[in-house]
Amino acid sequence: MIRITIIGSGNVAQHLIKAFTKSDLVEIVQVFSRKKEVLSSLIDFDKIVNDFESLKEADLYIIAVSDKAIADVSKQLPFQNRIVVHTSGTASLDVLDVKNRKGVFYPLQTFSKTKELDFSTVPVCLEAENSYDYKVLERVAKSISTAVFLINSEQRKALHVSAVFVNNFTNHLYQIGQEICEEHHVPFAILKPLIQETAEKIKTLNPIDAQTGPAKRHDSNTIDAHLAYLTNEKQKNIYTIITQSIQNNDKKL
Repeated sequence: MIRITIIGSGNVAQHLIKAFTKSDLVEIVQVFSRKKEVLSSLIDFDKIVNDFESLKEADLYIIAVSDKAIADVSKQLPFQNRIVVHTSGTASLDVLDVKNRKGVFYPLQTFSKTKELDFSTVPVCLEAENSYDYKVLERVAKSISTAVFLINSEQRKALHVSAVFVNNFTNHLYQIGQEICEEHHVPFAILKPLIQETAEKIKTLNPIDAQTGPAKRHDSNTIDAHLAYLTNEKQKNIYTIITQSIQNNDKKL
């Protein structure tokens, strides 16, 4: 049994608590949270601490806090020479204090407190300073996920930037689509099968091969009509930039 402590109470921490609670290989020793009541529905209250000096010995400490807080939290840990990892997609190993053995345990997924997910499908990207610590992280990761990857800091940064494009930016485009629908009293739900099919396509096709639409066809009449129809300048600018990007892809082929 691998004994772990989770430091944090946000979205990532809460999903990790739920996942590890179901694992037969891992035991959650403690969870650190400034506000104990935030986690009281997820784990025994006596396992929640709000004082670093109260942390017990564990095999692994997972810091699941905001990027800007990682360094400060790692400095406050009252022990040394233990495995301490963070869950950030962009922070390097160096942000962790040198008194402990450093690593990364980065689950690449969009996490919301109110949305349940199957953690077994979540890719977990790992990094460690030595092979022994990596094996520990790998065992822990494989106890909750079937998709575990050795990814260095530079590769992780690339993944995180890519994730912003395919997740955060895409979701913002959904928001714009919903705004246009609502402005003209059209149910946004009509678009949901299209959204689903678009996501399904890239399971079997490269995104560049799955591209369709007026920009791909260089249909200037439709593009001009869309731009004339839009009255919101922000929406027009986004439409124009993405259209040009799609058409520039065709020029490279």
